[in-house]
Amino acid sequence: METRTIWAASDLEVRQQGGLPAIVGKFPYLALAVLADRGTVRKETIAPGAFEFSLSDATREINLLFGHSFDKPLASKKSKTLELADSETALEFRAVIPAGAEKVSHVADALALVGAGLVKGVSPGFRVPPKDVVPNAEELVPEEGNPGVMIRRLNHLVLYELSLVTRPAYEESAAELRDMIRANNCTGEHRVLLP
Repeated sequence: METRTIWAASDLEVRQQGGLPAIVGKFPYLALAVLADRGTVRKETIAPGAFEFSLSDATREINLLFGHSFDKPLASKKSKTLELADSETALEFRAVIPAGAEKVSHVADALALVGAGLVKGVSPGFRVPPKDVVPNAEELVPEEGNPGVMIRRLNHLVLYELSLVTRPAYEESAAELRDMIRANNCTGEHRVLLP
């Protein structure tokens, strides 16, 4: 089953890279998302390294999308417009928008909405491998001190895409717009933090 949960984006921003717009952000590991399904509440967390299978496979495509729509691509791993870097705390991404693509309506919308702070969430599209292939891919554990709430700990996942979305699961998520002036070296920076 493919899962789409809206998570917080950390340091989601739009900036210029070599004269091209770029969207940069982080997907936090070990943060909790609250999920409600037919009256049952549970929390979900993704462990560091959970996306290792997809990230280490050079032939596997991963897309950055707008609103989980494959009809609204922003960048991709295979086209070398999407860079992904994994650490113990987050999956970081940088999507460089190719020349001319910023004129496409959904790309222009994404850039404007991220820049305005209206889109500040990241939602990964992934699948949990079958238990007979990866036995410990996921586990349900009761929340300490609250046994009625289960935490779904995701340890191994197949990542297909990351999507920019409007409603992050966490209020503390933030987006910012950076304007970087580049010559041979960075000669100035104007930073605007948006609520």
